[in-house]
Amino acid sequence: PDVIIETGVAHGGSLIFYAGLCKAMGSGRVIGIDIAIRPHNRRAIEAHELASWITLIEGDSSSREVVDRVKAHITEGATTLVLLDSNHSKAHVLKELEAYHGLVSPGSYIVATDGLMRDLHDVPRGAPDWEWNNPAAAAEEFARSHPEFVIEQPAWPFSESELTENVTHWPSAWLRRV
Repeated sequence: PDVIIETGVAHGGSLIFYAGLCKAMGSGRVIGIDIAIRPHNRRAIEAHELASWITLIEGDSSSREVVDRVKAHITEGATTLVLLDSNHSKAHVLKELEAYHGLVSPGSYIVATDGLMRDLHDVPRGAPDWEWNNPAAAAEEFARSHPEFVIEQPAWPFSESELTENVTHWPSAWLRRV
């Protein structure tokens, strides 16, 4: 992708990882959005050697104002990938899916991360409502009302195991724009 958008910055590790991939490929840009970027995390990200590949935007990821600020950093014709990794409630992920799906290029993805919550609702530190209140449920609902997106995990580049499905924290997460 030319642009990787990620909601949910936290400590910035994945932004740095994606920026490293962009640098290795010789092109690309990363936009990180969070409702509150902690000052020490912002300083660390902005001081990192890959900071020139990263744009930070603070605010509610699903608000019109923030989405407009993100759009201002995307040039026409850019291939865009969106990763949703902020508030993992079904309602919030649905709002993010609605806010960002128009930025996803045909053939690219919007990814609702951490859908595995639905399978962990009954473990220590889990929550009973995770059974229905999770990103996978949001992605599945979104796909039913947006035929231009299909739930389709990218094909494995190779597989030397006998697994028939990928082991992932992101089940039902990969929404490919057709």
